[in-house]
Amino acid sequence: MLLNLLRAEQPDALLFCFDAGEETFRHQENATYKEGRAETPDDFYPQIPRVIELLAAVGVRHVSDPRFEADDFLCSYAQAGCRAGMRVTIVSGDRDILQLANDQVRVAIPHKGYQATEYLGAAEVLAKYGIRPDQVASWKGLMGDASDNLPGVKGIGPKTASQLLQQYESLEGIYAHLADIRPAVRSKLEHDREQAFFCERMARLVCDIPLPVPLDELAMRDLPAETLQQFFDAFEFTLLTRRLREYLATEPGRRMFQAPAAMQVSKPAAAQDAAAQMALL
Repeated sequence: MLLNLLRAEQPDALLFCFDAGEETFRHQENATYKEGRAETPDDFYPQIPRVIELLAAVGVRHVSDPRFEADDFLCSYAQAGCRAGMRVTIVSGDRDILQLANDQVRVAIPHKGYQATEYLGAAEVLAKYGIRPDQVASWKGLMGDASDNLPGVKGIGPKTASQLLQQYESLEGIYAHLADIRPAVRSKLEHDREQAFFCERMARLVCDIPLPVPLDELAMRDLPAETLQQFFDAFEFTLLTRRLREYLATEPGRRMFQAPAAMQVSKPAAAQDAAAQMALL
């Protein structure tokens, strides 16, 4: 997927954000946070060190911290990128990330190995879910999130949550107008008021983490293509080796990678967008 991403996004900067354990501030506040998730396949965890080994070999940076989730780093780096005038693409299927969409930040939900990617900016979030990005945490506070073991308000689903936020703007606005809400919904909101605000707080991302890797160290320039090919060869990834060579024949590939002449294939250069682009995963 990485080569497909590089071809599609042509990033000037790239960062991978990882979860680092189960002792984040959210776990400390809620001992059952994320309990009940489906078991991770046994073959998943052994792959993580290989991914990190690959990133280190090529020179692509990654961050993690036991106190925070990967999503919190995505938020902090996305906002830093915006302040630096960058266009930011966040590659994630987690709906928490939708709260970051704006004029400079779009969320890319990969499908089919980045062959059929869905892009969501603020307008697309509104069109698809009926809420603005800044309402996502309140939305999840109302309807909950089973994947994070956050129950929300029992009996309130996505449609009702969106309708309430369209009318009253925020969780605070909804509870300030309980008398105006039909009795069947009002009783549910009254019963799970504390739970709604707690789930909203759990869903809201931390966006002010000091950046452990500065933005200027995320640049995608002069990466060692030969090292990447050696990694692919070690695992007999012949198809990936061929795709790497094809990518090196493009203008973005030549801009990102240093490659010996034996790996280079001459093709006409493609037009380049001059605006800085950062991809976060």
